[in-house]
Amino acid sequence: MDTLSLIFLAIGLAMDCFSVSIAQGIQGTKFRSALLMAVLFGAFQGGMPLISYYAGSLFAAFFTRWSPWIALVLLCLIGGKMLWEAYKERSGQENADTGNSTLGIGTMLLLSIATSIDALSIGVLFIPVPEVLWRAVAVIACTSTFFSVIGYALGKSLGKHFPFNANIIGGIILIIIGIKICIEGVLL
Repeated sequence: MDTLSLIFLAIGLAMDCFSVSIAQGIQGTKFRSALLMAVLFGAFQGGMPLISYYAGSLFAAFFTRWSPWIALVLLCLIGGKMLWEAYKERSGQENADTGNSTLGIGTMLLLSIATSIDALSIGVLFIPVPEVLWRAVAVIACTSTFFSVIGYALGKSLGKHFPFNANIIGGIILIIIGIKICIEGVLL
């Protein structure tokens, strides 16, 4: 695999992280939380191909078959939770300050798994060319981290200029990403 192909692969994998980071920026997540989330996104995006590479053909069929559904469930659960919080906030059951929120480590880990699950099936691409594996892992991890930080900054900027309920937008974005991953994984 040449370097240009590897960069395009990494950018493609980073788009889910980018979208989720935009949603977190709009929601007003604290920068420290967003930075930790970006690092986790990069680590998981880079780590998933390692898992599938070393698991090789033994688990390749499982990864290919079930990873879209796992991503769909995780992202819909997290997106649904955000929509529920927006509903509770709107109905007056909870008076949360969404202007500067902190993500819990559990939520960050779930988001990291859900956005990187498509990278799980990528590792088998490197079985015939093992000399490319570690370079690919580094490029994928760095690209995902970079796009996550850029997405957060873009979302933060958008959130300042457009007054709307960020939990609703973020929840809908996560559910749409889950559906997209599932459709692509099942149909393609």
